[in-house]
Amino acid sequence: MADYHYVYKDVEGASTQWDDIQRKLGNLPPKPPAFKPAPFEPAPDSDSAPKDKSWINQKTEEELEDLEDDLDDDRFLEEYRKKRLAEMREAAKVSKYGSVMQISGSDFVREVSQAPQDVWVVVLLYKEGFPECGLLLQCLEELAVKYPATKFVKIISTDCIPNYPDRNLPTLLVYNSGAVKANYVGLHSFGRRCTPEGVALVLCQSDPVLNDGQSGSDQSQKAVLEGVRRRFIEKVVTEHEDHDDGGSSSD
Repeated sequence: MADYHYVYKDVEGASTQWDDIQRKLGNLPPKPPAFKPAPFEPAPDSDSAPKDKSWINQKTEEELEDLEDDLDDDRFLEEYRKKRLAEMREAAKVSKYGSVMQISGSDFVREVSQAPQDVWVVVLLYKEGFPECGLLLQCLEELAVKYPATKFVKIISTDCIPNYPDRNLPTLLVYNSGAVKANYVGLHSFGRRCTPEGVALVLCQSDPVLNDGQSGSDQSQKAVLEGVRRRFIEKVVTEHEDHDDGGSSSD
């Protein structure tokens, strides 16, 4: 049997004159706004984007490698692509350090003696339960963050050198090109108060051990050394001023 109870539905958003009168009298809620689709915008076409420095900067390392044969006609962009690719690779190289890594005796040759020739390695010989070792480790952890291109490792003293005397702890060994360049036995090697600035100054006395990773040039190494000396002096001056302020008294 056919359904004769058909209900007429008006176009969405439309209303009758009676409804409009009732809304004016406040008997019906306000009329909802008619649906309006967002304007159509075509998806951006990467091939049509202008090829300039900003376009190169948005590319990943893999994408830059794929562009090697596509920019032969644009000498400027090809040179900039090579420069950008070198910067990204250098940054990736630096990022593998930045902390004090725990190693074992079996890791020593691989992580220290066979480290790349352009990398300085600072080795902490320590033991748990020695406050002096903990203090020096805190300093090295701060320096490792500031100088991520320098490799910092720590190893339990007797794992590195069997029967190494506890009285020599903590000990720092500085390696470069597979050879020991310096060693510092005991906390007194770093002054009356062991601070990151003081440790940095001692490490850089004869060689540019600390490397911030900005560049491998001699000019950059000199900048690192000057920065270490400046921070050390600022630290000493600040501590001296704080001491004077604490010792002064008013009448």
